[in-house]
Formats: sequence, C-alpha cells, structure tokens
Amino acid sequence: MAIKIYIDQGHNPRSPNTGAEGNGLREQDITYAVGQELATLLRNNGSFEVRLSRPTPETQVGTTNAGSLMQRAQAANAWGADYFISIHTNAAENPAANGSEQLVFRLSGAAYQLAQSIATQLAATTGLRNRGVIARPGLYVLRRTAMPAVLSEIGFITNPGDAALMSSRPDLFALGIYRGITSYLGL
Repeated sequence: MAIKIYIDQGHNPRSPNTGAEGNGLREQDITYAVGQELATLLRNNGSFEVRLSRPTPETQVGTTNAGSLMQRAQAANAWGADYFISIHTNAAENPAANGSEQLVFRLSGAAYQLAQSIATQLAATTGLRNRGVIARPGLYVLRRTAMPAVLSEIGFITNPGDAALMSSRPDLFALGIYRGITSYLGL
C-alpha cells in the first residue's frame, strides 16, 4: 500500500495568493520547482503515491486568498493523503535572517516528529541553518488538514545567500525534505 503524500507548492503564479519576493525571485516559482523535484524523488522510490497542488507552473488554485488555502486542504483531505507537505520560502525585513524552519499545528504528535526529521535533513543537505520547529496553529493548511501536516519554510527569499541557493539548486531542498520524510518513515 503506497504512502500518499500531498505536496502543496505554496502560493499561485498570479494574484490572488502570490508569495513573497526578494532578490529578484518569486516565492511561487521556487516552491513550484522544489515541489516538482520532491514529487520525482518520491515517485522514484516506489513506496509513495504523490499529488501536487500545482501540477503545472500555470496552475492557479482558488480565486481568493482564503479560497486558495481552502482548496489545498480540501484536495488533500478528499484524496485521503497520509501526509501533507506545504513548501514555502520565508521573508523578513532584515536581509540577514536566514535558514529553514518547519511549522506545525502543535509541538507533539506525528506532524511534529516529521517536521523535526525534515528540519534535520534539510539543514544537513543544504547547509542552511536549522531554525527548528515552530507551532503555528492559526495557519489554515495546518489547522484544516485531516492528516499530519508540515509547512516547510525552506529558506529566506530576502536573504541573498538563501535566495541564490533556492534559485540555483531547488533539487537540494527537495532532497532534504525527501530525506526527512524517508528518515521519519524508516524507509
């Protein structure tokens, strides 16, 4: 029985619900690329079945910001996903802010354990700082998914070093998340 992973590539290619911008890059482009790479890794493993919120670069999810978030959670729930991974880039006023962090509904349970594994493997694979796991129960996709859900802020688009790495090596970020998932599952 395949393990069903729903990969949510954060944000849309155009309004509504476009992402952060920094260093000449758009969050929605980075999350799309990382999600595609992650899907390929998971599919090649043979233990996983994968669905993407944005199967093509032009896929637009929802017609409002709230509707976009609702459609992502509903699609994962309707499919009966075992795990929900939402990929994002972070942003900050201070361009020195860097590293990756994992957001979960609460600091216990399966999502928290998965997030810890992703945090460790992402840092080991990319070399970026591990900012840890943070509870964010107010985030819609963490609150309204019926399965363990992790929102992965893979790096800061506003940090020149993080941004350059995310832009040039989306495969590294996908590999870090992939290793986090397989390590957590013991595969």
